[in-house]
This record gives sequence, structure tokens and C-alpha cells, in this order.
Amino acid sequence: MRIRLTKGHISLLIICFVLAADQIVKIIVKTHMYWHESIRVTDWFYIYFTENNGMAFGLEIFGKFFLTVFRIIAVGLIGWYIHRIVKRGFKTGYIACFSLILAGALGNIIDSVFYGALFNESTHSQIAAFMPEEGGYSTWLYGKVVDMFYFPIIEANWPAWMPFVGGEHFIFFSPIFNFADAAISCGIIALLVFYGKYLNNAYHAGMKQNEEPDR
Repeated sequence: MRIRLTKGHISLLIICFVLAADQIVKIIVKTHMYWHESIRVTDWFYIYFTENNGMAFGLEIFGKFFLTVFRIIAVGLIGWYIHRIVKRGFKTGYIACFSLILAGALGNIIDSVFYGALFNESTHSQIAAFMPEEGGYSTWLYGKVVDMFYFPIIEANWPAWMPFVGGEHFIFFSPIFNFADAAISCGIIALLVFYGKYLNNAYHAGMKQNEEPDR
């Protein structure tokens, strides 16, 4: 008996896989590494445990609570949009891109909503424990996002003759990110590269009943 996967099933599988992989990696890192501990995998790939409040560029104008609530609302809107494009028969790849974005956003929301209450503080001298007796390091909705992937692909010094930056140290691709961030980035890049025109057409078509068939 053959099992036929619908576009909705594919979307759900993508979301579940990304969420599971993201949370498994985060929990392993959180409960086995000290804060800012680094594990060298290769010269250009490290597991480097750090945490952030999830604010763009480190800004905290509206506060952590506002950001978490905003993310939840945004995820709800993306989920509603995926439901509609699945019903309208949009291309599978297009649906997959939004599923990656939704799953990545959900992964980081889980950190923000639950981790503060479920784990104690990660420090240079203490590895966090799950459900500690003394309680978590914060409250619900105030958790920090766990990051761990670090790819310093090129690390060198600027040539001494260069103005302003001569002799200074630089690292190409210094951001530290997690599996959820990677899913969001891949979804957005794939949308722009492969479905930019389709995205524009879908917007102007107003989500009509008959979209162009899947490829």
C-alpha cells in the first residue's frame, strides 16, 4: 500500500524535522557545555555555546516580552499563510520554503518562551540543568536563545598598507547561529533565488483559486 504525501504532509514533516533537530541540538549543548565553551571540529567549524536575547543588532528598545509576543503573532500569520497556499495548490518548493521559515521561527520561540523557566543559568563555571530544584534562570517568555554553530572560514589580518583597518584582525563569517536560524536563512534565500517571480505573482494574484500547477 503506497502512502501518498500531500503538500500539507510535506509541510508538516519539514516543520517537525526542523523543530526536532533544532531542539535536540540546543538541549544537548545547553546541558553539556559551559557558557562560551568551544569545541573545535575543524579549523573553520566550531561548536561555540552562547546565548542571546533574540533582539536584532542587540537592540532592546521594546523589551524581551514585546519581542516574544511579536514573534508568536508573526508565526501565527505565517502558519495561516501556509495553510492557505496548501489549500490553493501552490508549488511544493514554495510551500517548503515557508515551512522552513515557520519551523525556524518556532524553534527560537520555544527558547524564548520556555527555556528561562526550564533551565538554570549557564555560566563559565556551571553547566545548566533541566528542571533544577531552585527553578529556572528567568520566567516564562523571558528565555534566551541558544546558539552554537560558528564558522570562522577565513581568519587573518588586514594588510598593513590598507587605510583605517591595516594590521587589524578580521574574521570572515563571524556570526554564531543555531539550526533554527539556518532553516530561516535557507527558506528566505531559496524563496528569493527560485521563487522571487512566483512570490510577486502570488501577491498580485490575491491568492486566486487556480494557481499555476506544481512542477
